[in-house]
Amino acid sequence: MAGNTFGTLYRITTFGESHGKGIGIVIDGCPSGLELDEAYIFSELQRRKPGQSKIVTQRHENEEFEVLSGVFEGKTTGAPLAIFIRNQDQRSKDYSHIMDKYRPSHADYTYSKKYGIRDYRGGGRSSARETAARVIGGAVAMQILLKMGIDINAYVNQVGNIKLDSNIKIDYTKIDDNIIRCPHSETASQMIDLITKIKKQGDTIGGAIHCNISGMPVGVGAPVFDKLHAELGKAMLSINAVKGFEFGSGFDAVTMKGSAHNDAFENKDGKITTKTNFSGGIQGGISNGMDITFNVAFKPVATIIPAQDSIDKDGNDTIVTGKGRHDPCVVPRAVPIVESMAAIVILDHILIDRSTRLVDLVSGL
Repeated sequence: MAGNTFGTLYRITTFGESHGKGIGIVIDGCPSGLELDEAYIFSELQRRKPGQSKIVTQRHENEEFEVLSGVFEGKTTGAPLAIFIRNQDQRSKDYSHIMDKYRPSHADYTYSKKYGIRDYRGGGRSSARETAARVIGGAVAMQILLKMGIDINAYVNQVGNIKLDSNIKIDYTKIDDNIIRCPHSETASQMIDLITKIKKQGDTIGGAIHCNISGMPVGVGAPVFDKLHAELGKAMLSINAVKGFEFGSGFDAVTMKGSAHNDAFENKDGKITTKTNFSGGIQGGISNGMDITFNVAFKPVATIIPAQDSIDKDGNDTIVTGKGRHDPCVVPRAVPIVESMAAIVILDHILIDRSTRLVDLVSGL
């Protein structure tokens, strides 16, 4: 199976299945000498883990991990960094009723047709369980980025038709103050009530996450095919259940005139900034030093309790009903996943950027 590796210089490869022995990651290109903060990695995994509140799946995984290689005396060595999480709460019998059936809008059918074999236990590699490994890769990258003054914060800004007012000033310290991870308590309460209602119906609901990357240097990214926003888009669209990505002004740009959309430059005490940020911190595929902003849209989870029409592996009509433990809405647990994939992209392209100019290559030699 191809497609399990992401990145160029800071490169992650994930492995494992939802109901296999565990989930793991191999990180290539992590610089040596990083004092690896395992407590920080664990805290990020806790933000993603199942069973953390009443509005997420009740599968219980403590997400304890083991560092297999790449660390000596607490510091990264530059060798491949391999980390493994052992699964603890698989209930494969919950999926025996769909072993020969295809769930509507799930990857069951396409996986079966592509590979000729299907791990029906929780979806195998198509399960969001795989994203635990991505959070590890992102937590390592984030430790390096923070040393550079780069910070990444994501939060839930929409669930169903309940949307956070864009005019509200966001306090990032309040993102984890509630179980939905929306930094506005009133809106968060409405979102939680909606998800609770949907869950009681045995149904699911979609949502959206906003992400802000601050402290970015100018010049990260590349024109043409490796545009920074294109790389971020690929990273976000690789996350389970993601159906849309927009950066900066996004689709709102189609309603604007150039005179309103253009970000005018200004010099503030020797620092070049823009008066507005409709560009979302990226112009020509390259960071301009302003905050990078984007939104990620998540569909409703495919597995629902009510009966749905479908077919079985032989093409016969059948009925599918959901069983087991599933998220009624993925966005509360997807916040650290979005942050992690963003961190992986940004660190990777900062490392690539260091090889752009000869002066950067030979400095210090």
